[in-house]
Amino acid sequence: GRSFTRARDYDATGSQTRFVQCPEGELQKRKEVVHTVTLHEIDVINSRTHGFLALFSGDTGEIKSEVRDQINAKVAEWREEGKAEIVPGVLFIDEVHMLDIECFSFLNRALENEMAPVVIMATNRGITRIRGTNYKSPHGIPIDLLDRMIIVPTSPYQEKELKEILKIRCEEEDCEMADDALTVLTRIALETS
Repeated sequence: GRSFTRARDYDATGSQTRFVQCPEGELQKRKEVVHTVTLHEIDVINSRTHGFLALFSGDTGEIKSEVRDQINAKVAEWREEGKAEIVPGVLFIDEVHMLDIECFSFLNRALENEMAPVVIMATNRGITRIRGTNYKSPHGIPIDLLDRMIIVPTSPYQEKELKEILKIRCEEEDCEMADDALTVLTRIALETS
């Protein structure tokens, strides 16, 4: 039914309409609803052109700096009110030596943001040229960004370790492998990176 307090909000009511009292007293149940939303999803929703003309706008999907500033302000407001919590993510960049100097410059600025994710970069290069410049540096990463990093060197697996990994994988997949097949796969794994 409808509440007596809202009875005057409507001009016409049907014969089936029942008016009831608003509940009184102490609240018995409380339900908290949590929505997990990424900043990227908020950006996309707020930067999208709406309506029929969006078909013809030629919008590339780039997020304008004004929209970014508005979203940052709103998220900061929600954090202060306790409505939102920011959980930083992880950004993995493989083959980082392929980025050019402009990308590194952007990354350097972005990492100073308080909402910046943890960034993990991978490369298999030693001293190489930074793309877009004539300078060479370790891993093809500019020195100012390299100074802010922790470098974790990795070494290739030995034959015995590769064989053990393949055995564990076979157990996980619940399949059997002949010794000859295990030897061939181990050799293939040794020859590739």
